[in-house]
Amino acid sequence: HRTGGPVIHALETRDILGKLVSFPSVSEASNLGMIDWIVDYLEARGFSCHRVPDATGTKAGVFASLPARADGGVLLSAHTDVVPVKGQDWATDPFDLTETDGRLYGRGAADMKGFLACMLTAADKASRMALSHPLKLAISYDEEVGCRGIAEMIGHLDTTIGQPRLCIVGEPTSMQLVVGHKGKTAMRATCRGRAGHSSQAPEFVNALHLATDFVAAIRRLQEEIRVAGPKDPAYGVPHSTLHVGRLHGGVALNIVPDAAEIELEFRHLADDPPADMVERIREAAERISAEARRVDPESGIDLNVVSAYPGLDTPADSDAIKTVSGHLTSRAVRKVDFGTEAGFFAASGVPTVVCGPGSITVAHKPDEFVERSQLDECDAFLEHLITDTLA
Repeated sequence: HRTGGPVIHALETRDILGKLVSFPSVSEASNLGMIDWIVDYLEARGFSCHRVPDATGTKAGVFASLPARADGGVLLSAHTDVVPVKGQDWATDPFDLTETDGRLYGRGAADMKGFLACMLTAADKASRMALSHPLKLAISYDEEVGCRGIAEMIGHLDTTIGQPRLCIVGEPTSMQLVVGHKGKTAMRATCRGRAGHSSQAPEFVNALHLATDFVAAIRRLQEEIRVAGPKDPAYGVPHSTLHVGRLHGGVALNIVPDAAEIELEFRHLADDPPADMVERIREAAERISAEARRVDPESGIDLNVVSAYPGLDTPADSDAIKTVSGHLTSRAVRKVDFGTEAGFFAASGVPTVVCGPGSITVAHKPDEFVERSQLDECDAFLEHLITDTLA
């Protein structure tokens, strides 16, 4: 079902952002209404659009190109989903863009509908130019829950719009050039014990004891990484990190718990292979399981990877850095602690950098905002980039 009809008339970036914010596209909800509006907008301007639906059919991403499929050109990338607002105390309606003192408030204004709005403004301007090289757009879903959308979409890049010369992922960096970030692997450990009366606790396998033994093993691995693992001084925390975020289990104090669950993550430097650490974590789980099976053969720890995205480490001599940095006001080049979808494009062979309006320090918080001046700066940056490299 399509809503609203073609969007042909020119819109300012602020108006586009207001429309995008009005779609409550939290990761747990469908984004199809927003995707319909974006596709109408792009097709009305001559873009060739290729939807990439998720397995449920309730979400979709888009690859778009002007002109139609061709190798080369510049790819601009953004995600449509935002984090929830439930439990947050907002001064304004988070899904109704509000401007005050040069700041535009709304969920996703910084992360990252601000850049998406600039992308669509750039698309409108490009549609009125004679391009020698294509402008390409990647618009994804489920970035906020482990970059799941782009992981499913990336395999369709070649067959839809073709490989670009370079990619810019517009996460909020205050319009500074970012050339690196850590990757992440999220895991779930399910601990299986045997329930029984607590007065006979030694006769049973306590799943929470398995869990705490496993957490202790994770902490030992983290210390090994800190001492002997690879380092990159460009990061605030210069090494890879292991972190347990959730642990729950048990029913009552006088019952030996038969189940417990742990959620953990490994954030790694781009050149620190996650598969090696995942294997070390599995070995730790198996050692603890083997000990537990001496009491109960059915007990143990099951370990599953929930989601993963690669890190980014764009070489200093990359064409993407040279091309993009020449059009930015700021000459700063840095690496960031938060993850993006950029690693997927880089892993597919596309030189990739991260640069966009807004600050990560306000993302995911109540009263999230982007400075109007940052949107203006991004608009000017993209216009100059397109004029100099594509026209």
